[in-house]
Amino acid sequence: METAYIKTPLGIAAITGDENGISEISVLDEGTVSVEIPIVLQEAVLQLNDYFEKKRTHFDFKLNPKGTEFQQKVWKTLLEIPYGKTRSYLEQSKILGDVKAIRAVASANGKNPLWIVVPCHRVIGTNGSLTGYAGGLWRKKWLLEHENPTTQQSLF
Repeated sequence: METAYIKTPLGIAAITGDENGISEISVLDEGTVSVEIPIVLQEAVLQLNDYFEKKRTHFDFKLNPKGTEFQQKVWKTLLEIPYGKTRSYLEQSKILGDVKAIRAVASANGKNPLWIVVPCHRVIGTNGSLTGYAGGLWRKKWLLEHENPTTQQSLF
C-alpha cells in the first residue's frame, strides 16, 4: 500500500491504495504534503485536484474500499447520487429495499473510506438538514455548495 498527502481547500487529503485500486481517502486538519506521488496514486490525485478546481464532476479511477457486504452495497448506491444533487437517508434506505434500515445506512455512510469520491456528503436529513458527517458538518456544507450548479448566498 502506498499513501500520498495532498493539499485541498478542506485540509490535507490522505490517499491510500495500490495496483488494485484506491482503498482509502480521508481528510486531515493538518499534515505534510507529499513531495512525490507514487505512480499507483497519481490518477486519483489528478482527479481530486480537478474536482476541487471544478474541472471534474465524477471520478473514474479504480476503487478498492474495504468493508462488509452491506457497507459495500450502501457505498455503491452513494455512487449513483449525481453531482450537485442530494438524497435523504430515508431515500437511501428505500433504494436498498428496507425503509427500516435507515440507521444502518447512516452508519455505513459514516464508515465510507473514500472521502468525496463515494459521495456520502450528498446524503442529508429528510427535512433537508445537514446531518452527521465524519469530516465535520462545515466540510459537508462546503462540498454541497461547491457542487451546487447555481451560485447562491448559502445553501444552509
